[in-house]
Amino acid sequence: MDGTVLATLGAALAAVLAGIGSAIGVGIAGQASAGAVSENPELSGSCLVLQLLPGTQGIYGLLIAFVIASGAGLLGGGAAITVQQGWRYLFAAIPIGFGGLLSAIYQGKVAVAGINMVVKRPDQSGKAILQAIMVETYAVLALLISFLLVTGI
Repeated sequence: MDGTVLATLGAALAAVLAGIGSAIGVGIAGQASAGAVSENPELSGSCLVLQLLPGTQGIYGLLIAFVIASGAGLLGGGAAITVQQGWRYLFAAIPIGFGGLLSAIYQGKVAVAGINMVVKRPDQSGKAILQAIMVETYAVLALLISFLLVTGI
């Protein structure tokens, strides 16, 4: 197997896994948001923020995919990379791929709980958003380690 194939696999895994997590998280929060807003349209702002939060992991995965693609010369036909470099890119994608996948799903679940809280107590939207943001911490840590591993090659 050639290094370019491994780097391409790494870039794809970072983007696809984190993207799947974001799609699931945004989807489940969106279902709860739609129900809440249908009952009380004034909650649309708070519910929209809570629904959007799990989408950031997909952005993080895409960012790492671009960094890998750029570093490995996948964009614009750069120089060939070694098999060892390809493996390093592949392994560097794992933290954000799986960290993004799981944190987005769980952030979506926390967002659903926050939406339910906002339905009962609209004045608590700040707390609901903060609780969902706490899950984001682990996605940011995964992004950081993947970025450090990619740029350290």
